[in-house]
Order: sequence, then C-alpha cells, then structure tokens
Amino acid sequence: MSDDRILRVALLGFTLPDDVLRRVMAGDATHATQTHTFAWAVVNGLRDAGCAVRLLSAAPVSNYPRNRRLRFRASRFHHDGVDGQQLGFLNVLGIKHLSRFFSAWWHGGRSTRREPVDVLLVHGVHTPFLWCGLALARLRGIAVVPILTDPPGVGQPGEGRAVRLLRGLDVALVRAALKRCSGVIALTLPLAEDFAPGRPRLIMEGICTPPPVGGPRPQADSGTREIIYAGGLSHAYGVDRLVEAFRGLPDPDLRLSVFGRGELEPWLREQVSADPRIAPPQLLDRARLGQRLAGAAVLVNPRPVDQYFVPYSFPSKIIEYLANGVPVVSTILPGIPDDYRPYLVYAATDTAAGLRAAIERVLGMPAVEAAALGAAGRDFVVQTRNRAVQGQRMRGFLAGLVDGSAPHAMTAQRSGTGRDTESRAVAGRSDR
Repeated sequence: MSDDRILRVALLGFTLPDDVLRRVMAGDATHATQTHTFAWAVVNGLRDAGCAVRLLSAAPVSNYPRNRRLRFRASRFHHDGVDGQQLGFLNVLGIKHLSRFFSAWWHGGRSTRREPVDVLLVHGVHTPFLWCGLALARLRGIAVVPILTDPPGVGQPGEGRAVRLLRGLDVALVRAALKRCSGVIALTLPLAEDFAPGRPRLIMEGICTPPPVGGPRPQADSGTREIIYAGGLSHAYGVDRLVEAFRGLPDPDLRLSVFGRGELEPWLREQVSADPRIAPPQLLDRARLGQRLAGAAVLVNPRPVDQYFVPYSFPSKIIEYLANGVPVVSTILPGIPDDYRPYLVYAATDTAAGLRAAIERVLGMPAVEAAALGAAGRDFVVQTRNRAVQGQRMRGFLAGLVDGSAPHAMTAQRSGTGRDTESRAVAGRSDR
C-alpha cells in the first residue's frame, strides 16, 4: 500500500464517548477506565498516522446482576471527530454473547457495505466479536486483526462451576478464531506466541497519552507524602500486599490512597480504622485521578508475579504512572520491556517486605534525585510511546497486511537508547 493512500479502519470493540461510558457504567461492579483509555489512544494514534477510523462499539458492562441493566439499545454517535455505532444487546450470560454477535453482524455488515474498509480491528478476545469479524472479513474480503490485551479465560472472583466450564469453551473458540486472523497486535510477545502462533504480529505494550503539564505539581496535604495505587482492587493485583507493606512504614506523615473498584473494597474500608493513614478507596474520573497521581510521592504497581496470566500482561498503569513524572515502584514483571528498567524502582520480591523496601528507597531519595527520576521516566514514555509513534507503527503493520508485505514479527526494543525503535524479523509462516 502506498504511503499516500488513506488506510480505512473499523474498530469493533468497546470504544464509547466519555459521557456514554459514564452512564452505562454507573453502578457497575467493575470499571472499564483502562480499556476505554487504551481504545481511544489506538483510535487517535491511527488518525494521527493518517488512517480513517470508524467505530462499532458495545458497552463494556458486567453481566446482570453485577450490572443491573438488562437491555442496551443500538444508537449512533459522533465523538471527537469519529463516527460510531453503539451495538445493542441483552445483558444476560450466554444471551449476551449471541445478541452481541448478531448486533455486530447486522451493523457491521451495513456499515462496511456503505463505506468499505481495508482492516477490521477487534479489541480484545471477546468471542462474538472475533467470530463476527472473521465472518465480515470473509464477506467483504478485508483483513481482520485482533488487539490482544489479555489472555482469554481470565475469570472473576466467586464464579461457579458452570461459568468456569463456559469459560473453557470460550477459550477454545478464541484460539480457533485467532488462527484464522490476518495478524495480531499484542501487548506482549507471549500473548502472540501462545494464542496466535504463526500469525504476523506487532508487539506494542501500550500508548502514552500524557497529562497536561504546567505549574508546580499538586500536593496531597501540607507536610504529607502520599503513596498511591490506581487500578483493580483485588488480591490478583497485589493490593492487600501493598496495604501490608504500607502499614510497616513508621512515618506518621505518610498517606496511602487507592483508587478503583474490586472485591477488596470492604476490606480496605476496614483498614482505615486499623491505620488512620490509609484513606478509604475512591473512584475518580480521569481528570481528578491525574491530579492526584501527579501530586504523589510514590506510585506503586504491586502486582504479584506468580499468577499464570502475568507473562501475558503489561500493566497499562506503568505508562500512565510514568507519564505523570512521579517515581514508580513496581514488581518485576516479565511483560515489562527491558528499556523501562532505568525509569522504574523494582521491588526485589513481590512480597510486602519487598514492596516496603522499594517504597522506602524512593522516600529516602533527596528531592532533586526523586524529581530527576520522575522527569526521566516521563520523557521516556512521552517520547517513545506517544500516540504518533505507536500510530505509525500500527499503520505500517496494518498496511503491510493489506498489501501482503507485512513482516512476520514487529517488536519494540530499546526505545530511547539511540537504536532503531523497531526490530523487524521475518520468521517463516508455519506454526510454532
């Protein structure tokens, strides 16, 4: 495909306007902030690279009764210069998948007939969208490319045996679909290798959308240093270990704030009475959360390293944390590329003691050193993972799939070190 031709892309996923997302997620047991942020970064990155993008989107809600709304109606929307179609569906386990498939087929078929596309991107490993994408690709002769952000089959706490059996079937359907796709964009190499072996792939761990810069960084309270975690409030993400680590820190002027939703919310509220330095969990909108992150002394990613999905994961909060110019403590996760190492303070172990030692290391830094570390991390992600850079990488990969010239593998490596930021290797087309 020539560089001057506009690449036409449709994104089938969960990309809704901000106000629509707030309405549909009100009262939901989970929150889709990271999915929402990443999806719009993909859209804007592709648009910055000269692609024409349109959206086919479903509300990213939990199954009834975790979300009390049963029916979601179809409607059109226009947001930030992008046209979209919200898909209708019934929010009941099993029926949800079927209704989303038929809604995506109906609206996707009409949309691609009126205005043809070159590539259909599918956000995530949602079975009805993957198989609908393959059906549309066969009907219209277009490339279908899933964006793999998580492995299939990751369950929720408290699921019964029947739900687990359905998840096993879902994983098999996802694997079968991925083998038939034109290529994949994956956050980590193991995601692509294990779930889409033999498919052309682009490894892209995330996209930086930096917060606005200006004026001094805000502070939590005069004389108080705030340690912050933002994300899912669950054992799987190590929030309980972070609380244990914090309670072992003796300084009375420290404060621990956690932002998000999850099964640990009641337990976290109990910790407030045990240690008054711990703030009750909150859920903030993106603007207010960004202000709090920017005013922190330390931002922490406490995710344990021993869960099966960890090799497949790159926590999006790593980029978001670094973009705020604040020192970041993290466990040593295999999905974090090596070129992040100079800008993170790694905990030697993922235990409470390991996290505490890493936090103490940051708190013990002279103010100038801590500020320099935060600024270096911000410069790194803003310059090497911004949406213009990642948008061009996506466009190049997708255009190559359309015209048949795509390399088998494209991976980011050692960005910001003076080397080429993109390594391309042709590794043959047979399955591993």
